[in-house]
Amino acid sequence: MRQQRYQLNKTKYLVEPEHDRLCYILDSFIDQDQRNCVLIYLALLTGGRATELLNIRLEDVNEYDESLYIRGIKGSDDREIPLPSWLFKHVLQLKGSLDPQKCSGLMFPISYSRLVQVWHLYRPVHKKFHSLRHTFAIRLYKKTKDLRLLQVALGHRNVTNTMIYADYLYSQTELRRLIL
Repeated sequence: MRQQRYQLNKTKYLVEPEHDRLCYILDSFIDQDQRNCVLIYLALLTGGRATELLNIRLEDVNEYDESLYIRGIKGSDDREIPLPSWLFKHVLQLKGSLDPQKCSGLMFPISYSRLVQVWHLYRPVHKKFHSLRHTFAIRLYKKTKDLRLLQVALGHRNVTNTMIYADYLYSQTELRRLIL
């Protein structure tokens, strides 16, 4: 029996105005609620899955390259993702404020259910936390048109998993070109 391929659509990622609204919200609260805003920004700017982000250890912060090491789950590859300097500054501040013993060496010592609660506080629309991973992927592919780079950034071992983004954007672009 053939497995149905995952279908991407606008309910599964943040469209541009929703993305911009989320960034505005996070920027407004990052000084008061640094941990939670940084966590959401990391999801948006690394494409990390919720569990991958919650598993980030203090030693996964690479100060030399201003990057973050993400350990893959669900058969994904580990990867190192560069961060914008402004976000990396917040990551370093957060890291410096943590007691390694109290947080068990974790950057975000919270549960998955707490992460979902935090997302519900900040989300600009009623979409799942995983929509941030899809948003990252779509934005990166639109910018680069590089399927291999996207595969590496998402930690996909099989490029077939990455193809959903190329297929979706191609079909949307071509339909728009042909119909409008």
